[in-house]
Amino acid sequence: MDARPKSALSRLVNGLKREQHDYRVSLDVFPVLNIDKLAADLGLAKAGAERGAREEPASDTQVLDDIENAIVERVEAEKNAAHGTLLDEVRTYKERLTGLDFEGRFGTIRQAAPAAVSEFRAEAAQGRDELHGLRRHLRDLELERDDFRHRHQLKRAAHWAAGGNLTIKVGVLLVLFVFEVFLNGFFLAKGSELGYLGGAAEALTFALLNIGVAFLIAVVGVRELNHRNLLRKLFGLIALIAYLVLLIVINLSLAHYREVSAELISDAGREVLLRLDAMPLGLTDFKSWLLFGLGVLCSLIAFVDSFLIFDPYPGYASLEKRRTGAHDGYIRRKNDLIAKLLDIRDDAIEILEEANRDLSIRRSEHDSILESRARVVRLFSAHQSHLDRAVNTLLSVYREANKGLRKTPPPSRFSVAYVLDKFPIEQDLLETSARDDLRRSIAESQGVLTGQILAIHDEFEQAFASYREIDNFIEEKTVVPADAKAA
Repeated sequence: MDARPKSALSRLVNGLKREQHDYRVSLDVFPVLNIDKLAADLGLAKAGAERGAREEPASDTQVLDDIENAIVERVEAEKNAAHGTLLDEVRTYKERLTGLDFEGRFGTIRQAAPAAVSEFRAEAAQGRDELHGLRRHLRDLELERDDFRHRHQLKRAAHWAAGGNLTIKVGVLLVLFVFEVFLNGFFLAKGSELGYLGGAAEALTFALLNIGVAFLIAVVGVRELNHRNLLRKLFGLIALIAYLVLLIVINLSLAHYREVSAELISDAGREVLLRLDAMPLGLTDFKSWLLFGLGVLCSLIAFVDSFLIFDPYPGYASLEKRRTGAHDGYIRRKNDLIAKLLDIRDDAIEILEEANRDLSIRRSEHDSILESRARVVRLFSAHQSHLDRAVNTLLSVYREANKGLRKTPPPSRFSVAYVLDKFPIEQDLLETSARDDLRRSIAESQGVLTGQILAIHDEFEQAFASYREIDNFIEEKTVVPADAKAA
């Protein structure tokens, strides 16, 4: 299980991954009362007429009668139900406002945004340390190469076969080897009981010896002729003489072996040695001389080809290869680190910009929630006014029917409008925009995000410049002591 702490940017990303709410504001939160239907359900006109015919209620009564109380209770019940709906709506809006979690986002931004810059700076510093070590190693190899060139008085660049050129040279050696195997096998097949197959098997040893000696002496021995050390020059000269001797001996031995094997002489190897000692040039068959000439030619071609694979001066190419490898590795690693910083920078800026947009979205959603809540409160206030009118309308239906059949005067309250008790409205619930302190906090957090985006840009430019300056720093550090020593 990975127990590593989350990076600053991951904490910002987690804050962005929140589900959108599925709340839908109803356009008909508080439905309008159907006064005519309610009056019919309560039988107000009939009850008013019947009680009016009985002269009820008495003219001097001041309190509401049973019918009027039933009307008021019915409307009060509607008002209480509407108030309960309002409380549910307000609670829902409060939960949505809490879900926006501005304070949590502000805290995360204040901590994570600067931390993201610090993490980027740390990543750049690690890359700088790594490049410094690689560049120092490269500089050591450059000094070693320069010292080598100075000691051996070399004023040219090292060269060696590489790529397609190396493939061609190795291919030439392989072709020569295969050609000589089949050539020797063809010439030796005459005296072999197994024919061409037997001749090829015997010739394989001669071909390997002929080409192998040319390769080894050209690579290891003759190149020493170019060395400035006299002993090594002498070794190179001895190697060249040894090669020429072996070139003649090996190919003359092969030619004599062909003639001996063709005469079916037993103990052919001993006979070849005797002939080489007695008359080395006493070949009697033109094909033997042809085999000798072709063998010498193959060996010389292999010798020249092998000599050109490496730099003529011993040790120069290997040193330059190490320096070139270190240089290529340094450049490649520097480009990789710069590309990595680019990816980190782009990802960080994308997350910071998304966090900035998220604050704007949260603020818009916050204002939308406040507007919706204020609209619901206004609807409730209008609904209470509607209920106030409804109760008086219903009372008037009952009272008018009552007065129509009375012979005595109606109670004086019939001419007085009933006042419905209303629930008070909190003014805070009518706010339609964010508080000034919230707006200020949002603006400050967005300023922090914008500042950190610019800071990451600056850190990248500084890291990029510092990577480029490593070359100058290492060179200056190396040259200054040399200048001091010369002084």
